[in-house]
Amino acid sequence: MVLAAILTNKPNLNNSVFENGIEVKEFDLPEPQPDQSIVKIQAAAFNHRDIWITKGLYADIIHNSVLGADAVGIVKKKGTASVDEGQRVLINPGVNWDSDPRRPEGEFRILGLLPSPGTFAESIVVDSKEVFPCPEHLSTSEAAALPLAGLTAYRATFSKCQVQKGDYVLITGIGGGVALFALQFAVAVGAHVYVTSSNPEKIKFAKELGAEGGINYKDSDAIEELNRQLNGNKIDAVIDGSSGDLFNKLPKVLRAGAIIAQYGDTARIGGVNYNIHYWLNNIELKGSTMGSRDEFGKMVDFVDKYKIKPVVSHSFKGLTQENVEKSVSLLTQGQQLGKVVIEV
Repeated sequence: MVLAAILTNKPNLNNSVFENGIEVKEFDLPEPQPDQSIVKIQAAAFNHRDIWITKGLYADIIHNSVLGADAVGIVKKKGTASVDEGQRVLINPGVNWDSDPRRPEGEFRILGLLPSPGTFAESIVVDSKEVFPCPEHLSTSEAAALPLAGLTAYRATFSKCQVQKGDYVLITGIGGGVALFALQFAVAVGAHVYVTSSNPEKIKFAKELGAEGGINYKDSDAIEELNRQLNGNKIDAVIDGSSGDLFNKLPKVLRAGAIIAQYGDTARIGGVNYNIHYWLNNIELKGSTMGSRDEFGKMVDFVDKYKIKPVVSHSFKGLTQENVEKSVSLLTQGQQLGKVVIEV
């Protein structure tokens, strides 16, 4: 038996927006198959996906699932993994996507909903091929914060937008995990990065991480202000997780042949209108969802090479009901800047 954060059909999070609940309780860890590994979890991180699941706003929700897709841990039984028992590892948060750069080869799933295991547990049984050595420069909380958001950002930034040194890059909604990783990744390769947010403090923080400028997307002249900051330059790539109102004004700052990678729709207002201003200038709109196991390995190597340290907003000690509820509250109210982690 191990402790885990279990999704229930009984709301218990003291907020009417939640259709489901989370209960920290014991559950039976399944017996590993020969090609599976047991990882003792050191820390796990929340994603907005966990909040959407709890709100009932996610597809194929299955109660009694162990939540969570992000974790760092120690290998207790290696199975067929190419790591040593006792080694600190990261777990690829996706299932059934090996290496095809276009799409998953099988029925793609993400950890944290049955039939897949979840990471908010004292231990997890996973396919051995999904276990990767963890970069040594990362703290426990930083390592837990990396997998899902890091993979999503890596695919959007490099596989989709092909960002390279000297490119001008716009990243929307800075402050979220994916956006912060995309900023750090693009800066690492020498790109010129600009960001959007409605919070001046988040724009200021982005500049501390290497952004050259930023705009408040709620300002009526936001796109004109970005044009002024670009000082005659044009945007080569947009990494977008919102599809908000600003989307339809982007052609004013985009270079011909620019690429837009959209990985989310947090604005939920149907802001995308791919019209003549886009196709006439050969601007590409590419959907991007997480990534393959191959991309996960490349992302981990990239983080190791450039010694990138994930931004952790809050880190709580102990897999307890209280800490789970504190974490959910932070994410629901948008009070975090970076990832929210529980050290198990």
